[in-house]
Amino acid sequence: MEEHKAITETDLVTRAQNGDTTAFEQLYRQNVDRIYALCLRITANISRAEELTQQAFVRAWEKLYSFRRESAFASWLHRIAVNVVLVDYRTNQRRMARIEYSDDLESYTDNSDPPEVIADLEQAIALLPLKARTILVLHDIEGYQHEEIAIMLDISPGTSKSQLHRAHKLLRERLEQ
Repeated sequence: MEEHKAITETDLVTRAQNGDTTAFEQLYRQNVDRIYALCLRITANISRAEELTQQAFVRAWEKLYSFRRESAFASWLHRIAVNVVLVDYRTNQRRMARIEYSDDLESYTDNSDPPEVIADLEQAIALLPLKARTILVLHDIEGYQHEEIAIMLDISPGTSKSQLHRAHKLLRERLEQ
């Protein structure tokens, strides 16, 4: 009787680094939902999240040779996705310049619909200003420490802490309405 050896993530990464696209496809399938969820939470835009998820995997394929196994593949891929989202944000800064940062969440709602109480946490998070939303997602949902967030976003740990505090305050206000 032949024993079937489970293919580990390490095996898949090694095969993919050697050009095996089937192995990379398996890595993609194992990680796509988590990367999409991250992109969606930060962008709060379904089509943008889909595009950025694909960009993250393209970038991972292009940079796979540089993966040195100092962390789990999923963590490495996660950092690539965060960077893809942030580069996209910076690239589109002119478009984003129209957004004013304010503690008043009403300015971020769609005024074409009557105001409604937002009971769903995901919807409330989507209404947060981009910087506060990004830090909230990275810290509270993805589990990064403020020092790691500071490096990713090129800000100080104190700025990360204050933006997280702001995000929590805005969420509380919105969910209490």
